Amino acid sequence: MATNPNLLEIRNLSLNFGGIGALNKVDLNVKRGLLFSLIGPNGAGKTSLVNCISKFYIPKSGKISFNGRDITSIASHDVVRCGISRTFQNIELFKEMTVLDNIKLGRHIHLRSGPISGILYWGKAKKEEKELEELLAREILSFLDLSSYKNRVVGTLSYGLQKRVDLARALACKPELLILDEPVAGMNREETKDMIDHVLQIKKSWGLTVFLIEHDMEIVMNISDWIAVMNFGEKMAEGTAAEVQKNPEVIRIYLGKQCQQ
Repeated sequence: MATNPNLLEIRNLSLNFGGIGALNKVDLNVKRGLLFSLIGPNGAGKTSLVNCISKFYIPKSGKISFNGRDITSIASHDVVRCGISRTFQNIELFKEMTVLDNIKLGRHIHLRSGPISGILYWGKAKKEEKELEELLAREILSFLDLSSYKNRVVGTLSYGLQKRVDLARALACKPELLILDEPVAGMNREETKDMIDHVLQIKKSWGLTVFLIEHDMEIVMNISDWIAVMNFGEKMAEGTAAEVQKNPEVIRIYLGKQCQQ
C-alpha cells in the first residue's frame, strides 16, 4: 500500500476564544520532506493553528492527523513523543541554565532511566546522561556551531545565539516535523543568514519536514516548497511561491504590489 504523502493533515479546524473565532474550518496538508510556509497578516491565526498542533490550545472542532494518527486530543508531551517539535516566537529558554542543559531538556522525554536512578544520578541514569552529552555535542552542537558555547549560561548570549539554542533544543526532541515560529524575528542580517542556512541544512541533511511561520517574504519566497496563506482565521490561498505571488487577493491583503513578479 502506498505511503500517505502527507505527514500532517488538518481538517475543518476551528478555534474560538469566547465569542471570537480565531480559526474557521481550516484545511491544510503538509507533505513529507517539504519546507512548508504559513504566511498572513498579524492576527491571521497562524500561531493559533500551531498552538493547536502542539496542544497549547484545544480546538473547538476539526481533526489533526500526524503520520496517519489522530492527534487532535492527545497530551502535549505525547505530541513530542510522536515526532513534532517546535521553536517559539518569543524565546522560551531557561536563561539561568547552560546551553547544553537547555538542549538536553529537549531529549529528556526519550530517556529510559527510571526516576530513582535519575534522582540519585547513578547507574543507568549517569551512563545515559554521559552518552546523551556526547551525542548532542556530536550531532547538534557541532551542526549548529554551538560547541564553543555549550557551557555558557544562556542569558549571557546574544539574541541570535539564543534563537539558535532554541532551534537546537527542538532538534534534540528527534522530530519528523520541525515547526519554526518566526525563527529570524528580531535578528540582524548576518544572524538571519546564519539561521536560514542552518534551516536549509537541517532539511537537506536530516531529512526533516519543516513548517515555517515567517513575515520576511524574501526568505519565504526563496526557500519554500509550498506556501499557504491565512487571513482572519481562514486559509485564503496556497501554492508554490510563484503561484502565491501572482494571486490577486494575496497581493491585495498581504503581499502588496512590490511582491508581484
